[in-house]
Amino acid sequence: MTRGELGARCGLSRTTLYKVAGRLVDSGLVIATVPDAEPRRPGRPAEKLALNPAAGRLLGIDFGRRHVRVAAITAAGNEISTVGGTHSPAAPWSERIAVARRLAAGLTGAVPRLGPLGDVGVSVADPAAASFAADDERALADMLGRGLGARVRLGNGPRLAALAETVWGAAKGLADVLYLELSDRVGGGLVTGGVLHRSAHGRSGGFGHILAEPGGAPCSCGGRGCLQTVASTTAVLGAFRAAADLPQLAAALSAGEEAAHAVVRRAAIHAGRVLAGLAKALGTSMVVVGGELVTLGPPLMKPLENEVRANAVTYRSAPQMPVRRAELGDFAAAVGAASLLQSPSDAASTPSARA
Repeated sequence: MTRGELGARCGLSRTTLYKVAGRLVDSGLVIATVPDAEPRRPGRPAEKLALNPAAGRLLGIDFGRRHVRVAAITAAGNEISTVGGTHSPAAPWSERIAVARRLAAGLTGAVPRLGPLGDVGVSVADPAAASFAADDERALADMLGRGLGARVRLGNGPRLAALAETVWGAAKGLADVLYLELSDRVGGGLVTGGVLHRSAHGRSGGFGHILAEPGGAPCSCGGRGCLQTVASTTAVLGAFRAAADLPQLAAALSAGEEAAHAVVRRAAIHAGRVLAGLAKALGTSMVVVGGELVTLGPPLMKPLENEVRANAVTYRSAPQMPVRRAELGDFAAAVGAASLLQSPSDAASTPSARA
């Protein structure tokens, strides 16, 4: 765009916009080009500004219980690269950060070469449970920032996966999306108006603790019958004791074992009912389901989709709400952490808040 076009978009005064644009051009983050003069238009054509694709990459890091995954998005937002590594569940943060720096260096060619604004997006499955008290997430962000040598924008893994799926994945281009993650921890996120919803206390997306089975099994939150107790990886494998892990469960499904299908169908129906209720209240344009359990394929997704469609409100003037399987797989949270740096979110850089 020209400076004039940018001014019309952002509402800055001409003086402020020219000052900011000049700094970005001087830093190399933005390049200015003069197009060929248009026919029949006298005078020097206006410069057009664009992001410099060689200026750096937006970096997202996902810290899991046993893994570190890193995603890098070019400054122009037209390419993603990813890499992952593993560590012991008992590994200290110093070791996890060292793994992240090594992986980031391999992607960006430095130690590490961070995004053009010096921030890095970081995903933690549950920041409040990451060896810090629930009211001390700022300490986690500070510690990660010191270790990574950058300002950190800290986010919750499932919520960042929701953002990633709307920017790059199954719901690309949609502004209002409901995302549910079915893994060892059940959670999710809501994107509304293209922005990741955070809520008053930064705890949105706790879908795993919505009541799914009245009087059901006790949950870690203190309740009973939460969706977490019937639709998490642990719950499903616990209900089908013949399988020690998801590949064994998938093999049992492929072999047509009715007990395996019954366990997965039960989890899918409960998840579908919760999603239908949320969709009724929120009026989203699409439901996306991700996490480990979606690797089970149609035995999970078909009854879940049927349950959503049977219970969600439909209107004659609106098409039926689609239910899609997430597309970004294991790297969704890392891609979401990087996308957070492009997103108009209220999460701030260290020392501050979260997404």
